[in-house]
Amino acid sequence: MKIISYLLSSIFAIVFFLLLIVFHPIQWLGLKIFGSNGHQNVVNVMNWFLVKSLLILGIPVRLKNEHSIPENETIIFVSNHQSMFDIPPIIWFFRKHIPKFVSKKELGKGIPSISFNLKYGGAALIDRKDRKQALTEMAKFAKRIHTNKWSATIFPEGTRSRNGAPKKFASNGLKVLAKYNPEAYVVPLTINNSWKIFKYGKFPLGVGSPMTIITHEPIKIDSLPFEELLVKVEDAVKGAIL
Repeated sequence: MKIISYLLSSIFAIVFFLLLIVFHPIQWLGLKIFGSNGHQNVVNVMNWFLVKSLLILGIPVRLKNEHSIPENETIIFVSNHQSMFDIPPIIWFFRKHIPKFVSKKELGKGIPSISFNLKYGGAALIDRKDRKQALTEMAKFAKRIHTNKWSATIFPEGTRSRNGAPKKFASNGLKVLAKYNPEAYVVPLTINNSWKIFKYGKFPLGVGSPMTIITHEPIKIDSLPFEELLVKVEDAVKGAIL
């Protein structure tokens, strides 16, 4: 099985990085010619390709959504975090809600397509070593999604889980977003099995483990006190981790 992993991982790596290289100038053209909407459309298509590229590894990505997510409202998606491959499916599956991400500032440069999208697409780039900068940037991000009627995606665990086991949620990010978007809805998401892509480390990649995203019932932020909201969201996310 591991021999097959080496072969498929090599093919996947080539396809994945080719997609990032090809879509970098297309993103630039989309932004320069058609503005933020044009850029977002390019980002959506790119992430469809990135999601489908996982099929090279025998990994289909499935969304399980039994709930109606309010439209034309700001949504704050709160999810567990298992790998970097958590992000493309969220962008694609929830594209009509225009999800933006909170990322460490180091990712804002040097990576084809990804850095361009983070830098020019409205994401929050925070310095984890500078609490003041992080809180200031989060406040700007919270106001930005409110003004543009975008949505936000945060991973309150802070870092990725290497084995799928959930970590304790930090409250600061969600608290800032809730402060500036009291009318918004929080949608808890549970991601399963994306950690298995890196079960051998960075290379080869794991194969044949379907990845799923489970959508939980939306919760209006101002419908209950923040501490109760945080507990309810954390329980929903962690309760569906397999």
